Amino acid sequence: MARSLCLNIGNESRKKWVVCADFPPMPRAPLPSSVVSLADLAALAAANIERTAWDYFRSGAWDETTLARSEAAWRELEIHYRGMVDVSGRTGRTTLFGREIPCPLLAAPTAMQKMAHPDGECATARACSAAGLPMCLSSLSTTALEEVRAATTAPLWMQIYISQDRGFTRDLVQRAEAAGIEAFAVTADTPVWGIRERDMRNGFRVPDGLSIVNLERAGGPTGHSGVGIGGALSWTIDSTLTWKDVEQLVSWTSRPIIVKGLCRPDDVRAAFDSGAEGAWISNHGGRQLDGAPATADVLAGCAEIARGLGTTIVDGGIRRGIDILRAIALGADAVAIGRPILWGLGAGGEEGVARALAMLRGEFDIAMALAGVRSPAEIRQLGSGLVRRQT
Repeated sequence: MARSLCLNIGNESRKKWVVCADFPPMPRAPLPSSVVSLADLAALAAANIERTAWDYFRSGAWDETTLARSEAAWRELEIHYRGMVDVSGRTGRTTLFGREIPCPLLAAPTAMQKMAHPDGECATARACSAAGLPMCLSSLSTTALEEVRAATTAPLWMQIYISQDRGFTRDLVQRAEAAGIEAFAVTADTPVWGIRERDMRNGFRVPDGLSIVNLERAGGPTGHSGVGIGGALSWTIDSTLTWKDVEQLVSWTSRPIIVKGLCRPDDVRAAFDSGAEGAWISNHGGRQLDGAPATADVLAGCAEIARGLGTTIVDGGIRRGIDILRAIALGADAVAIGRPILWGLGAGGEEGVARALAMLRGEFDIAMALAGVRSPAEIRQLGSGLVRRQT
């Protein structure tokens, strides 16, 4: 298996992790006690991850306005906390698709995690397993889905694209179900790839020693050279998709289908009408359509439609445990984090991911106490009585 070697790159004095073959993993120092926030993890990751990979992870589409707005929108939501409430018995426990979890939090699908750390997706899976939290595996994973399934006892979902090769997609879904994948998140916001100018300037491609193993086709391009990753994976998306394709996907599996990448109430209703059991409110991390709304700005309207029909998940700009509280009050059943997982990987592998999850869980617990609430169910019940936009 390809591993990473810590080397000095060019004239830079700081060390980077670059992909090499046949080297054993080099241990990183334990995370210092001064790492107390996701921003601290991000700073460490930026120093460790090779520059073009870091740009890939942090980039948004075009002018990155949606990327910036996604974080800012959560901070505009005020918490009208309650006083004199006994919060000594509070809990973050909730249920997603029949599985009880300790906090309404999961790892969102992020591509090519071995660019952040040599253990990649398996490190994330182990950290999620230890925390008892779900992980959604990207179809652009650098680790075989069976290996990731074996690395966690917690719920494992998989993100998929309905590709131009419907037979390949059907076979992948059935392979994943046989391996123990518990739900599928089908991406709805990618009829074509978004334009990310950082990647264009860098000539980004799949690094040597890595491969997008779950989407390989014999004799097909791999994204290591030539047309690059976008061209190599052009067959994995399809601009002709309609809700009929979601209905077909539902027919291929007994597992729940979540439609990921929605921002409109009418699309949420269409997802459930097509047989989906979940709606995932997302703007793809600001990486697809620049100018798309922040998820915090559209969540409430979408969750209102989903109420009584299925599960609502939201991602995009979640950076604090208080954001989890805000999202639950707006109607989400759970929140997903993407870049913070990569920051944890880049900062310290499995330990870093575990630290990111622990930070958010701890902050959420304190936020509940300070807000005078005792459970996610109570947060949802209070809703706009608890969380309101600044006026």
